[in-house]
Amino acid sequence: MLVAGVGGVIGRHAAIEHARRGHRVVGVSRRRPSDLPEGVEHRAVDLSSPGALDGVDDVTHLVFAAYVEAGPPAALVAPNVALLEGALDLAQRHGRLQHVTLYQGGKAYGAHLGAFRTPAKESDPRLLAPNFYYAQEDVLRGRGERDGFAVTMLRPEAVIGYATGNPMNLLMAVAAYGTVCAATGTPLAFPGTREAYGALYQSTDAELLGRATVWAGESPAADGEVFNVTNGDQYRWENLWPRLADAFGVDVGHPLRTPLVDAMADKEPVWRRLVDRYGLRPTPWDDLVQWPFADFIWSSGFDNVSSTVKLRQAGFGECLDSEDRYVELLERLRAERVLPPRGARA
Repeated sequence: MLVAGVGGVIGRHAAIEHARRGHRVVGVSRRRPSDLPEGVEHRAVDLSSPGALDGVDDVTHLVFAAYVEAGPPAALVAPNVALLEGALDLAQRHGRLQHVTLYQGGKAYGAHLGAFRTPAKESDPRLLAPNFYYAQEDVLRGRGERDGFAVTMLRPEAVIGYATGNPMNLLMAVAAYGTVCAATGTPLAFPGTREAYGALYQSTDAELLGRATVWAGESPAADGEVFNVTNGDQYRWENLWPRLADAFGVDVGHPLRTPLVDAMADKEPVWRRLVDRYGLRPTPWDDLVQWPFADFIWSSGFDNVSSTVKLRQAGFGECLDSEDRYVELLERLRAERVLPPRGARA
């Protein structure tokens, strides 16, 4: 089992779930993750020009969770296709590849462009705009048909899970923002638009996605298919927000559009004081969250809902309560000394 992008929240949990089942798991990324999961081997690899994997000759499954940020949509296509091709070449040089899992997401339906058809279904037509998901899928299907391996595309939305050093993780945006509010004695005000506050949203728990990944690699029903993968419910931020405020030990603030890319720009000293005072893991402030990502999510004033009927009918029926998972995962971050205690002041 080869996991490309093991340092991210998706790759990390895919690796964990496979390792739990006794599979040999080799994770590749440019740098070794600071909290590499137990039972997972690591090789430092640049997928744009991959070398050899010493001691690895038994790759049968590839989980591709790597991504490179390169600007506007059209500019994302070439570098991200190159990463996938590099991972495929690497896997095929070191074993007999049988199955590849590729992750996509809401951009396949135009979630980055504006209000899209909901609930989004896997059968929805492709959009005209450039999209690296489409290009990667075409390359992957072509290679699979040529070389005789199966492929599955999974489409999560707003993945939340325990991981550090992965700034495109909505859980960590909530965690960092709420922690700073508590540390400074500030009410937790929703920083996005009024429309986003009341719109339906959805998330995908990283652990659930990891289990869906295992299923996809083992189930013939997944071969050649695309599946939406979410927790199976929807929520509105206006309903979840009081629970989040309570989880941080602060009052709920009045919703106010506040771009966090600006509001959080000077909060690194607050974070450093918390790390020192409470003996937290020394996670760099810039590794916690990518604020433009959070601003985008909390400014999307339209329903974001995907149908998961196809996945359930194919045989994977797990579901989770998203509101409960936010609270549970915040507690886990505290237990792992990533976050300070509830209500901690700087």
